[in-house]
Amino acid sequence: MLYKIEDQAEVFEKLKPVEFRDFSSFGKSEKALENLIANSILDVLFEEARLMPVCQERQGQAEADIYALNKNGQLVIFELKRAPAGKDGVLQALSYTQEAAQWSYQKLEEKFKEYSKGEMTLVEAHREAFSLEHELDPKKINDKQHLLIIGSATDESLISSVDYWKKNGVSIDYLPYRVYELAGEKYFEFFALPYDKHKQPSDVKGVLFDTNRSWDENSIWSMMANSRLEAYGDAKRFIHHVHVGDIVFFSHKWCGLIAAAKVKGEVKALDSETLYRDVEFLTPIPKRKGSTLLAMPFSQVSSKTGKNFFWARTIKVPYLTKSEAFELVEQLNQYLHRP
Repeated sequence: MLYKIEDQAEVFEKLKPVEFRDFSSFGKSEKALENLIANSILDVLFEEARLMPVCQERQGQAEADIYALNKNGQLVIFELKRAPAGKDGVLQALSYTQEAAQWSYQKLEEKFKEYSKGEMTLVEAHREAFSLEHELDPKKINDKQHLLIIGSATDESLISSVDYWKKNGVSIDYLPYRVYELAGEKYFEFFALPYDKHKQPSDVKGVLFDTNRSWDENSIWSMMANSRLEAYGDAKRFIHHVHVGDIVFFSHKWCGLIAAAKVKGEVKALDSETLYRDVEFLTPIPKRKGSTLLAMPFSQVSSKTGKNFFWARTIKVPYLTKSEAFELVEQLNQYLHRP
């Protein structure tokens, strides 16, 4: 809940609740809420409780809105309700969960390949996403299901229904959302499990950022030559997730970390497919010709930071704190300068 602090003579006297709304109040579809959640599921809404998206609802199909895997290979099923839905909303979601529980590994992999537009197998992608030493046995994929209902904070009937099934042993949780409109701007409030823990957005952070080698083999050289952090196509939105002062590490597919830099510029558009920010390099700038491309292997990055990163995304969550980022910069410099 958001409260306005009412003060008098610089003394905070009382709190006044701010009116909130849901998606239907703005004439937005459930698909709009689904895309908003799916596009932010890793790096914004679930920073610490990491998930690997597998697929989204297909138009005209009786399916839940989003399907994802956790580190253990268990299926996390999201059902989104833009407006009050009542108890029937849970019954529908439970039917989707029951059906998904019957999916074989092969069927889930087919859905993943269609969604990701790639050739990597599901267990390969899962291993890479969670930096596991070995791939999971396909039999462990989808051996258990968890249902998450996301709906309006005012939907008491839906919340009561979720509580009922939870008390009766079903792995289900309710995640409420609220939409506020303040001074003509819209704000989305969301409560992520387990403790709604989020980093302070204004804090300097370290971000491992993919060079999008799959998009263009030569894109990295544009970044190096022009001192930029660039993102392309559907992934260009991730440029907005780093801010001035953040430390970015250039993650080059099949190689590792090749450079680090400090973000110093606002978001700019190079063309319709490319967004970028200017940066100041903190490590040697790789050269296109005349030298071998040195890179700190991803395994060493995980070992030195003590973190398992989601390597399959443009932004490799989790983020690093300011101190962790500068420590990694120092270690990367040592690695790149080694004889």
